[in-house]
Amino acid sequence: MHTTNALLKEKYFNRHLLWLNTNKKYKGSFQLQQIMRSLKFCISLLVLQALFNVFPTIEAVPAFCPGVFREYIGAEGKNVTFSDVPINPNIEFHFLLSFAIDYTNTKSPEPTNGDFLVYWDTDNLTPSHISSIKAKHKNVKVGMSLGGDTVNGKNATFTPTSITSWVRNAIHSITKIVKEYNLDAIDIDYEHFNADPDTFAECIGRLLYYLKQNNVVTYTSIAPYADDSVQVHYLALWRKYGHLIDYVNFQFYAYEKGTTILQFLHYFETQMYNYKGGKILVSFGTDNSGGLSPRHGFFDACSILKSRGTLHGIFIWSADDSIKDHFLYEKLSQNLLASATV
Repeated sequence: MHTTNALLKEKYFNRHLLWLNTNKKYKGSFQLQQIMRSLKFCISLLVLQALFNVFPTIEAVPAFCPGVFREYIGAEGKNVTFSDVPINPNIEFHFLLSFAIDYTNTKSPEPTNGDFLVYWDTDNLTPSHISSIKAKHKNVKVGMSLGGDTVNGKNATFTPTSITSWVRNAIHSITKIVKEYNLDAIDIDYEHFNADPDTFAECIGRLLYYLKQNNVVTYTSIAPYADDSVQVHYLALWRKYGHLIDYVNFQFYAYEKGTTILQFLHYFETQMYNYKGGKILVSFGTDNSGGLSPRHGFFDACSILKSRGTLHGIFIWSADDSIKDHFLYEKLSQNLLASATV
């Protein structure tokens, strides 16, 4: 119906153009040229209107992205599976397998200079489980996190022998794991360091560059927290290789317990300044850790960030702990992100 109306209007304008062109009063005048240009512009608009009505499936890209939800999973061996976790179809959802670590899997682990082994729950989080959850939920991506806090009770310390050898070993071992598990993302979560910030920045930066340049992974992230000895390493990495990092999974739950909404917002602004131009994801833990908890205003703070246009996403540590509450806060987090399109 709209197409017919537009075409009828086009015929109407064409008749007037013909009349103007043959009318002695206007023929050859500057006024005629101005009128004809205006009418032709109107006809162009009408034709475009007709085309858009003929092809109604052509839609504009939404101006606002609802953000990403990310969940660490598999670190504590509590038999949690991907299918246990509720998934909202209206947002992008990332599972982060925890962890792959470049340490020997022994009673007294030793660093392996970038030769990573899988330490997550391999009984319940297998390659076939990943294929299944991604087939069932098209909005789901799966990645792995490197490092973490401890390995078999010992600090998982970043200990490269040299930049070149660490990067070479890391590229080989990580690429192998990514292909075996069909992973989409990599997250950097080292929390202890036996190397200076520049060495850390070069090792991780070169690794991320290779993985992205060769399409091994699609998404990259880092997971710093507010500790000077930690931040100095990640900020060195960000300054030189920040353009390769998609998300900053900042561990806001590492702040003191009893954090208020105002304090949380201040911390967020501080990290936005530290990681300028980065997508800072807000977070909380379901393991009784610190920071601003959902029970004390986390989602209120998120609503404030959403109103400012700075809520890029939420992540939770971790699914292993959330199962006891039937993933209540995973549902609330995803609903909040999905509602951000309104």
